[in-house]
Amino acid sequence: MSRKIWVFDTTLRDGEQVPGAKLNLYEKLEVAHQLKKLKVDIIEAGFPASSEGDFNAVKEIAKQVGNTNDITITALARAVKADIDAVYHSVKHAENPLIHMVLGTSDIHVEKKFSKSKSQILDIGVEAVKYAKTLLPDIQYSTEDASRSDFEYLWSTIEAVVKAGATMINVPDTVGFAEPEQFGELIYKLNDRLKNLDDSVLLSVHCHNDLGMATANTLAAVKNGADKVECTINGIGERAGNAALEEVVMAINTRSDVFNVHTDIDAKEIMNTSRIVSSLMGLEVQVNKAITGDNAFAHSSGIHQDGLLKSRDAYEIIRPEDVGLDDMELVLTARSGRHAVKDALRKLGFSQLNEEQFESIFTEFIALADKKKEVYNHDLYVIVKNYFATNNIESVDVNNYADSFYELIDLQVISNTTFPSASVRMKKGTEEINSSAVGTGPIDALYTAILKVVDTDIKLLEYKISSVSRGKEALGKVKVIAEFNGVTYNANATDTDVIKASALAYVNVVNKIVVENLLPVK
Repeated sequence: MSRKIWVFDTTLRDGEQVPGAKLNLYEKLEVAHQLKKLKVDIIEAGFPASSEGDFNAVKEIAKQVGNTNDITITALARAVKADIDAVYHSVKHAENPLIHMVLGTSDIHVEKKFSKSKSQILDIGVEAVKYAKTLLPDIQYSTEDASRSDFEYLWSTIEAVVKAGATMINVPDTVGFAEPEQFGELIYKLNDRLKNLDDSVLLSVHCHNDLGMATANTLAAVKNGADKVECTINGIGERAGNAALEEVVMAINTRSDVFNVHTDIDAKEIMNTSRIVSSLMGLEVQVNKAITGDNAFAHSSGIHQDGLLKSRDAYEIIRPEDVGLDDMELVLTARSGRHAVKDALRKLGFSQLNEEQFESIFTEFIALADKKKEVYNHDLYVIVKNYFATNNIESVDVNNYADSFYELIDLQVISNTTFPSASVRMKKGTEEINSSAVGTGPIDALYTAILKVVDTDIKLLEYKISSVSRGKEALGKVKVIAEFNGVTYNANATDTDVIKASALAYVNVVNKIVVENLLPVK
């Protein structure tokens, strides 16, 4: 039986310290409920002494999310009575409350931050633990800046606070200074001594990403005896962020031959959790971010697509389904090879094309891909329809299918504070349709007008805009994620006019849904 690694999520405390990422009470509750679905062991819900709002948020999370025995709720305190009281009175409503306190142990913190002697700091920590122990049985003590601390002083502190009643010891790499070999050795030495002192005490790590090694340091700690990892969703946090929960968990899952440990995390909830945190905090996930980035399971290279179609394990070590995605995405671009395009056409029902027909269609595909950057299945239908029409090839199906797609002809959007409105002219087959709508903002009005044309119950889940070039003529890229009949669809569009890009992205999503409901072959 492999060893269990406890997962401590600090998205709502360290993650929320990112400038501009502050959440209100209801948003914090939504994230906390999702973290519970993800099956983290401990949620650090905030820093109650920092404000009345944070205190109330931690208290409500303790009541509403921590109301079962399968999760622990904690919050951060400095090693002072007022902070500890604030944590206690906010988390005590949970079934499993925990007090978490932090105090520096490095010479820099002791001498420059606190202007005290090492013995004075050690005494403060011991007295804080003793006081907290009168309130709750479970106490976590964090030795801030441990990776830059004198080892013997660090150990003396840990030994003293464990004897005072601490049940978890957290070893932070507070400024991301450590490197994996060094940090692993530190954890090995501490674990050896700690388990001889009291083997019921959990040894934890909290790594920052200033040098890009937070995940590597965390995993090195796991290999060397750490019982618990502190992480955030999408790796958010102070400065360069923290170890990303999804990276640590999926590394443990994928390389069980190396780590021989497990977590209780429900990995299928990873993408849902990532999207909720990203959306509510307004922190866009880096597109090539491991596990949760848009491109993490998207393949556009022809060489890669060819290999994947022959055998998934040629370029895929994690199945998208394992983290809550539907499947890998073969993105059709100008770099896509014949094998990927042929496979896409086969899935659309065009498996009987001869080589001459396919080569002609592939040439048209490349021409469109050079202009459009990304080609969708509905574009392939139109390419095939045009090829069949030009060459007098009879196909009732392809004409019917191609005539089911929507095309944006023109749009007008008026943005003001009273009645934001939009009008669109769209085409379906040979029919032109006009529509107008008002909304809470220009994009809402635009999408409402498009939905009137489509007359389909599509739920917008996420709208994201980013710049892909510089200057006043910069290209704006819009990504839309929508839901229809319980299935999630996403599409992109790029244009110098971000309003037009927004409309095109939404129309691309609509046409994706149309394709899924027309497919003759699965």
